[in-house]
Amino acid sequence: MKVVLISMPDVAAVIMHEAAFHMPNLGIASLAANVDEGHDVCLIDLIRKRRKVRSYLNRTLLKLRPDVVGLSSMTWQFGTCLKIARLIKNWLPQTRIVIGGYHATLMYEEIGHQPEAGPIDFMVRGEGEECFRRLVNALAGQDDIAQIPSLSYRRADGTFVHNERGELLDLSRLKLPIRDKRRLTWGYHIMDRSVEVIETSRGCTRTCNFCSIRHMYGQSFRPFPIERILADIDDIYHNKRCRWIFVSDDNMVLAPPRVIELCQAIIARGYKGLHFVVQADCVTMSRNEAMVAMMARAGFQTVFLGIENASSKNLKTAHKGDIVGASRQAVALCHKYGIMVVGGMIFGFPDDEEQDIIENYRFLREIDADTSYCQIMTPYPKTGIRQQLLDQGLVTNPDDFSTYNGIWANVRTHHLDSDTLQYLVWYHRQKIMGWWQPSRQVRAQGPVWTGIWLYFFRPFLKIVLGRRLQRIGWRGRYDKDIARLKNVNRFAELES
Repeated sequence: MKVVLISMPDVAAVIMHEAAFHMPNLGIASLAANVDEGHDVCLIDLIRKRRKVRSYLNRTLLKLRPDVVGLSSMTWQFGTCLKIARLIKNWLPQTRIVIGGYHATLMYEEIGHQPEAGPIDFMVRGEGEECFRRLVNALAGQDDIAQIPSLSYRRADGTFVHNERGELLDLSRLKLPIRDKRRLTWGYHIMDRSVEVIETSRGCTRTCNFCSIRHMYGQSFRPFPIERILADIDDIYHNKRCRWIFVSDDNMVLAPPRVIELCQAIIARGYKGLHFVVQADCVTMSRNEAMVAMMARAGFQTVFLGIENASSKNLKTAHKGDIVGASRQAVALCHKYGIMVVGGMIFGFPDDEEQDIIENYRFLREIDADTSYCQIMTPYPKTGIRQQLLDQGLVTNPDDFSTYNGIWANVRTHHLDSDTLQYLVWYHRQKIMGWWQPSRQVRAQGPVWTGIWLYFFRPFLKIVLGRRLQRIGWRGRYDKDIARLKNVNRFAELES
């Protein structure tokens, strides 16, 4: 069987410009690696083909003529996924189309009833490696579709059958992701540095009610064997000669002794100039200084911390617990050991007023986060917070998932309508956070691009935007920013 796996071109430009970082999709790379030998598999990350999605796919797929095309999408990417599926069916009517990822896992029943989902033949739900492996074999006549757990398939009458959900996989049996010439796209980067992606664990046991992860893995935490993680790093370091690695774990630090053991193994490997970016929770980081110190020694130079909010009331609503003190301590510990902090913040809780937005931005300044990942509360499908917000009549956009990426206000609060919430989150970021000043940690990690920012782009933008502000005011600047953002994920080729 000829198989092509494709990730979507849509991006969420929350921290920086959409062209500043393009990372490979680890999910399709892992699926491809675990397809049995005897099948030909290729990967396409459309994030590297954003300017010519249709023409690139047309040229490439008509050349390859795959038997199976797999499309991976998040909820907010699903509209693009459907457009691409329709194009592929028009070009190659006999090609079987499979979708997977978060949206297929969360919304498989609803998708099965959508007329727009007509081109879709199969849905892989949850962890996909074993389900997709067996599906490819079944399409080659070597397995039975009806017996494959976690698979949904379309019958001759057009309706879907949803097989029972399979058990979680034994991670020690998974093969390393594909990063060789079968990956047809290239040029992955964070700013001026090439980057690859790994995972050291799957799942999270925290109870945050705005998160969808439990629908993928249940409320579980499963680490990969350390030997397997080191082999993955070796592949990136020696074969790809890449020195920046993004660790995609939902919460890598849930088991601190295991993190310390992994870091010690990385240090013993003697890698030179290897840097890691990782996501972590504030409570664990704040309580385990020895772990933080060891992470710094092993090359973990950037940590995304889920601070979420400076209000104890809002944190309770999010089922986070009162982690305000832990947030301060976690940032302080990271800075003590030279780790850059990206502070994650959510605005738009039910009782938020303008002053709450101001206080949250001030909190980020107070704790000295190096940069921030600020989102507006998003009522993701099947999450606890979505149902709470629906019950209170606070979801203003329940159906158009294309804006469910954290940038857009799909909710209102008891005091602010959606448009006002959107504007105030933007406005107070400009007023309170101001022009970004790279910290010592950031400058050490990226002297070239931070220098360009400090001595070229920032002075230039200050002049340009200062003049614009004088001419059209804050609201005018906001309208221009919003108009630009609305076009970020519009692909004209897919509309024709």
